[in-house]
Amino acid sequence: MPAHTPAPDLFRHGLRLLLDKDMDGWVGLWADNGVMEFPFAPDGRPRRLEGREAVAAYMRHYPDHIDLHDFPDLHIHETTDTRTVVVEMRGVGRLVQTGAPFDMTYIAVVTAEDGRFTSYRDYWNPLALLEPGADFTGTAR
Repeated sequence: MPAHTPAPDLFRHGLRLLLDKDMDGWVGLWADNGVMEFPFAPDGRPRRLEGREAVAAYMRHYPDHIDLHDFPDLHIHETTDTRTVVVEMRGVGRLVQTGAPFDMTYIAVVTAEDGRFTSYRDYWNPLALLEPGADFTGTAR
């Protein structure tokens, strides 16, 4: 994305890449030193990923486990810092392993600079990991 891409546009583009299962493209939106955090991660799961490569390793197998169909109820709130947005959304689809529905509500605080994600705090429901097939990392999340 161009360096002047506003944070809301970058975020929307990232969602499109996730729906297209273009994980390389999505990871390509990250700054080399970008940080992804999961403040509600349960014990034994990563709470912080540092750097694009760590994010790539974490997301690599996502489409093999969760088949996303849509992000309804998307609300992107711009902040007084033009680099940062607060996002409310749902991700819906199905769990590949079981065919069960996937429906997760998220709140994310995302910062972008020079057309790249630099910080992404993902507030998701860790109870969803109890569903067979929901742990897409194959390791600790």
